[in-house]
Amino acid sequence: MSCYLRHMKEVLAEAGIELTPANRQQVDRAFHEIAGVTHKDCPAAWKRLKQDYMSDTKKRRELVRRLQAALR
Repeated sequence: MSCYLRHMKEVLAEAGIELTPANRQQVDRAFHEIAGVTHKDCPAAWKRLKQDYMSDTKKRRELVRRLQAALR
């Protein structure tokens, strides 16, 4: 599970979220929901996140905002 989360450390830091064993699954589910991908399909989630959010500064800020909202 969540093999792509190691690539999301900067995004998590921007969102003020510390990845812990206690919240790892919740963070993973939030990323899947944001990506619009079925949970536990990590390769598809990572591909969508990388493709849609990581290459554009404006979209990355949107990802951070959506992640913060999902984890409140």
